[in-house]
Parts: sequence; C-alpha cells; structure tokens
Amino acid sequence: MTSVMWFRRDLRLTDNPALLDAVTAGDGRVLGVFVLDPLLWERSGDPRREHLAASLRSLSKSMGGRLVLRKGDPATVVPALAEEVGAAGVHIAADYAPYGQQRDREVEAALNCPLVRTGSPYAIAPGRVLNQQGRSYMVFTPYFKAWLEHGWRKPVEAPPKVTWVPADGDDLPDGDAEGAGEQAALKHWNDYLESVAEYDDQRDRPDLDSTSRMSIPLKYGEIHPRTMLADLSRRRSDGAKAYARELAWREFCADLLSRNPHAAWKPLRSEFDKMQYDEPDELFEAWREGRTGFPFVDAGMRQLAGSGFMHNRVRMVVASFLVKDLHVHWKHGARWFMQSLRDGDLASNSLNWQWVAGCGADAAPYFRIFNPITQGLKFDPQGEYVRRWVPELRDLAGKAAHEPWKHGGADGYPAPVVDHAEARQESLRRYDAIR
Repeated sequence: MTSVMWFRRDLRLTDNPALLDAVTAGDGRVLGVFVLDPLLWERSGDPRREHLAASLRSLSKSMGGRLVLRKGDPATVVPALAEEVGAAGVHIAADYAPYGQQRDREVEAALNCPLVRTGSPYAIAPGRVLNQQGRSYMVFTPYFKAWLEHGWRKPVEAPPKVTWVPADGDDLPDGDAEGAGEQAALKHWNDYLESVAEYDDQRDRPDLDSTSRMSIPLKYGEIHPRTMLADLSRRRSDGAKAYARELAWREFCADLLSRNPHAAWKPLRSEFDKMQYDEPDELFEAWREGRTGFPFVDAGMRQLAGSGFMHNRVRMVVASFLVKDLHVHWKHGARWFMQSLRDGDLASNSLNWQWVAGCGADAAPYFRIFNPITQGLKFDPQGEYVRRWVPELRDLAGKAAHEPWKHGGADGYPAPVVDHAEARQESLRRYDAIR
C-alpha cells in the first residue's frame, strides 16, 4: 500500500500533520510529489520562482532525492500519479485561497481514491475563529482575542521513518535563493529568537534591519506558525507577544480572503467601488522604479527591486503614497508587489493593501494618510535606510537625506513628483464624494 503526499505550501518534513497521516495510511510507503502548476508559475515573479525552486531542491535533498516533480494541471497530474502507484489516498494540507480551493475540488472529483485534508498553513484554519453568534470577525482586535482563546495544537515531529516511493518526474527547476529550505528556516528562526524581545521596540525601524523576515519561509511552509508560536510561548517579553500578534494578523487576512474571495482585487467595503482613481501613468512608473523624489518611498521601492523584500513599515508608506498621493487604485500596487516580493502571499498582500487604502476590514480611517517625509524622519531618524538604497543621497548626512531639496539637492535625484499637502487634500475630497 502506498500513499501520495502532495506538497504545496508545506515544503518541510517537521510539524507536517498531513505527512504523518500519509505515512500511517501508507504503512510507511509514501510518494512525495510537487505539481508545478503553469498557471501559478507564470503568475509568480522571479523572486518567488527562484525561492520556490531552491526550496524544492532542499526538500528533495531531505527526502534522499526522491521528491517527484510533475508539470501540468493538478486536476490531471495528481489523479494520473495516484493511479500509477495504486494510491490508497492523496494527502494534503488544506488550502483556503480562492484558486486553491477550486483546484482541490477539481482534483478530488477526478480521483479514484480519497483526497485527505489534514492541517493547513495556519495555526488556526480559516473559519474556525467565530464570535458568540457563530459568525466570522471583520475587526482584528476581537478576532485576536478569540484567536488566543481558541488556541492551537502542539507541533508534531517529523515521521521517524519513511520509505519514499520513486516515480518518473520532470527535472526540478533551477534555483539557488539564499536561505531557502526547511533547515535554513529553522536556523534563521532560532537565531532570531535571541533578539525577539526587541521586536516591539524595533519592528518599525527599517534602518536597523532587525525584523525576522520569517514571512518568506512562512509563505512556502518551510516552517509552520505553530512551531513559532510554541517557541514564543516560552518567552515572556513584550516583543514575543507583539510577534505572536503579527502571526495572528496573517491568519486574520487568510480568514477574510477565504470568506470573501473577491477581496483579492476588489474592495471589501462596497462604497469604495465608486471611488475616483487615476489610471496608472508615468507617475506610477516613477513609483515602481523608486524615483518619486520622496526618499523614504524610493528607498522602499528600490529595496523591493533589489532584494525581493521590503520592510513592513515602508510597505505601508509606499502603499499610502500610491493610493493617496498619486490616486492610483490599490490593486495596481498589489499586483506589482505580488510580482516583486519573495514573500508574496495573496491574502496578506491584498488585505494589507486594502487596510492602507481604507477599503478593507479593520481599515485605517481614510483620512489617515501617511506623510512620506515625517514617516522617514521618525522611523529612519539618521537616514541610514535611505542612503543604503538611494545612492544619490549618500553625501547628505543624517536627516538631510530625507529632505534633499532643503540642502541643495543631489545630483541625479529627482524633485518630488507631487506636493504631498495638495495630494492629501485631493484624496480627502475624493473620499468625501463617496461618503
């Protein structure tokens, strides 16, 4: 008897309940497969493709080189593979993203054996945290309280022994992204835990480069949030508590998207369907390329282009700038982020963009418009972050890097593309029109 373990967003062997179920059902014999779905592969930007490829190679190595990769539509590939090996069942961690749910229904309908869902990429799966009326939350703070009260299971160990069943497959894609794979994720997390107490004080400071960047391994399931929460529970610092809250926010976004699949690209708050936006033009291109003339914004966009990552505080600022200074619909920025981010996750990305744009659940008030200059001065007080990513400003010392026009400018660096005060008033005027 053989089971099929279909890996997706769980590219690890430790704390993988679906894998444990596959091992038990198959009497230790498991065929591990990853399906390279052309639809998802083509929609991913280079940073995500490179990390996925490197993570798959790491997973295969931990399986003695026995990970089977097949390219094609999962609704065709998975049933065919199950038939080849006479599988007793196909085991997966449940997927709650809109496309993933539809894909799994199609695979299940085509299979001649059970599709067994065990666990998910979350400590608490979407749909499990409900209010006293049995309904889902639309505001984070009560969700977070209920999330804590609900609790989660303890992490599970890797299976002690697996006979990985071979099968023909396609070549693994090339990829050598630094830090990819389960072992790298666990090491990085354990190293970061030594400084997690400082998280609450330092998380908004991109100049310190002190965030964990664990959004990347979480995206690919190289580590499970349950593992991280177990480690955090043994630490009593405010930093550890604040970090757990951010993990809950990630799960809140997943919960929202699972119930509102349209929220990937459309506002949760329907009145924003009437909001007046400008079509992307040369100002949108200036934003994408990091040449808006606002140093904090440009540093973030250049960090994104150069590393496939952007500090979370800066993500909020550049998003606010696009929507409320340039008046461009948030979906255009969200799509650019999904193309550019190594940790691009649909639920977190779209729902966080909606939070900034004021049209999502638990959204910031629309009139809360980030000032890109004061944000830089507050969270990058000596201009270290700006000078790191905007070389034209490296000769401007300290805070001067945030306002080069006050210090004679800088060769090759553009003047601000808009007047922030005027752009803010225009945003408020457009908001008033839909109230």
